Amino acid sequence: MKFPQTSDTICALSTAPGTGAIAVIRLSGTKAFQVIRDIFQPADDKLDIQTAPSHTIHYGIIGTGATILDEVLVSLFRVPHSYTGEDVVEISCHGSVYIQQKIIELLLTHGLRLAGPGEFTLRAFINGKFDLSQAEAVADLIASHSGSAHELAIRQMRGNFSRKIKHLRQQLVEFTSLIELELDFSEEHLEFADRKNLYDLLVRIRTELEQLVDSFRFGNVIKNGIPVAIIGKPNVGKSTLLNAILNEEKAIVSEFPGTTRDAIEDTIIIAGYNFRFIDTAGLRAAEDAIETIGIERTWEKIHEATIILYVFDVTEQSFQDVMNATEEFKELATDKSKHLILIGNKTDKLQELPKGFKNFVEYETIFVSGKRRENIHLIADSLQKVVQNADISDRTIVSNTRHFEALQNALSAIISVDDGLQMKISPDLLTTDIRKALYHLGEITGEITTDEILGTIFSRFCIGK
Repeated sequence: MKFPQTSDTICALSTAPGTGAIAVIRLSGTKAFQVIRDIFQPADDKLDIQTAPSHTIHYGIIGTGATILDEVLVSLFRVPHSYTGEDVVEISCHGSVYIQQKIIELLLTHGLRLAGPGEFTLRAFINGKFDLSQAEAVADLIASHSGSAHELAIRQMRGNFSRKIKHLRQQLVEFTSLIELELDFSEEHLEFADRKNLYDLLVRIRTELEQLVDSFRFGNVIKNGIPVAIIGKPNVGKSTLLNAILNEEKAIVSEFPGTTRDAIEDTIIIAGYNFRFIDTAGLRAAEDAIETIGIERTWEKIHEATIILYVFDVTEQSFQDVMNATEEFKELATDKSKHLILIGNKTDKLQELPKGFKNFVEYETIFVSGKRRENIHLIADSLQKVVQNADISDRTIVSNTRHFEALQNALSAIISVDDGLQMKISPDLLTTDIRKALYHLGEITGEITTDEILGTIFSRFCIGK
């Protein structure tokens, strides 16, 4: 992607397209105040908009000549105290699509250019208002649909993650400078960098990088929704349970086994966390090709899920049946990133709960009636506990795929440095791997970047942000 000139002045609608109560049109660049003076008539005749102080709002009419387009509020933000680090003007007008279009047309006739996707934030990055990871957090903040995703984005936008990466990078920079100094005195065989100190530093950095890399699995599901697979034999009430959890008739319910032949998904927010529920085809020997595909997809969803709800019919399946059925999930259940919860369904058909299940302590077991929607809240409570056990409040969580890949590459380079120290290789080979680690850490914050990386990142933003 070739980036447009940042010396011109841009404009765009910053609120969502369509009709609303109000709309906000943003201008940024050197001509912002000049153009707004030409098209805006403040209610205060004595006001000169070009000399008005920053962070003030002014009421008046906007238009050209005798043509009045709207009564508006104009907000002023002077360089460098603005979102982009440039002169910024925001026009708050009525939300008519016609008014929005006519104001933007008026701005274009005065020499402004329509902004590209993410161009306001790109200018903020170029002008040093954000580093690259903070700029990406702006898009994550806009896209957040739950309290936990919002919290992750806010913390990243405020620089929590950036500060950790910059600290790691600075430690490596200081040490690699000493090693490179050794190269200048290679004939004297001097060591300016104490190898034990370097090794201790590498252990600390490697540990931190491993923790950040490991956090991505959790951060990614927080950002995109925690996948919960509802599995079990046919006709145990999986679709009924999904409808009960969502409190709507999302899935088709039938007394005939095998009704669900493909995965059905929907989301619900519980205690600020976005859970993505997946109702799957029943696990049994398939009777036709279509059902075979559905069961194959069920196993795919089981492997993708963070939480697995195994539903069984308490009137049909004995304690031993459930134990035998869960044997095939042993391997998945031992994965620390996954949680298996047993759901005994159709309790409305029983006089009392079977006592044998009370001793089934290996997995948490919840008894419900999906049909009567009884004890469904216990499932929500259990899901909430699972994610709250992985509290995000006191640690740095990686939720961005680009950051994850860069951290993996940096970790690989640090491991190579570690191996090199053990083998007592020459300083020039050590610095090669250290510089690789520095490069990949710099990719995260934008200290090292390319137009291709920037193009990929900012093309995902909406126009006007």
